[in-house]
Amino acid sequence: MTDFDDDETIAPLQPQGRRRTVLFDRALTVAGLLLAGASAIFPWYVFFNEDKFGINVAQADRTRDLPDWPARNVFSVSPLAMSNKNPHEKKPELPFDPLTTATISNIGTEDDKGTPAEDQPFPGKSGFRLLHVANGRALIEDPSGMYVVRVGSILPDESRLATLEQRDGKWVIVTSKGEVFQRD
Repeated sequence: MTDFDDDETIAPLQPQGRRRTVLFDRALTVAGLLLAGASAIFPWYVFFNEDKFGINVAQADRTRDLPDWPARNVFSVSPLAMSNKNPHEKKPELPFDPLTTATISNIGTEDDKGTPAEDQPFPGKSGFRLLHVANGRALIEDPSGMYVVRVGSILPDESRLATLEQRDGKWVIVTSKGEVFQRD
């Protein structure tokens, strides 16, 4: 006889709770599939039933009563063309201060030809063009980019926008230098 011989055979142990684990796994799988299906269908339900989920806006009267006044005339007048008709007020002279506090050098105000450097014009044309006009503003473009300007804005050629006008059905801008730029 050997140690491997036994008197009676014993069956292997069955794991306890195996049936409960399988049942729990199946329940979780079914719950996951139901949740995934509901997640896929719910946006469509909201889409087709917008009145239940949308924002309710209070209904009100969308008209307003305007007075029966006559309409005002609208003029397109350049601010530079308007003149001040009020008498000029004389400003009081400031008292003279006899104390000398500093001196200002003239170096750099004149170039070799004798003209003041501030009065020297920029070389070449301005190089910007009018693209669009809307709501009292103009869209212009130059090599460095696009800008939205309005009356009084400084333009790329160092002038100011004097007026926006419509001439012969096309928009034009007039600068403070008197130059006229027309939309292409």
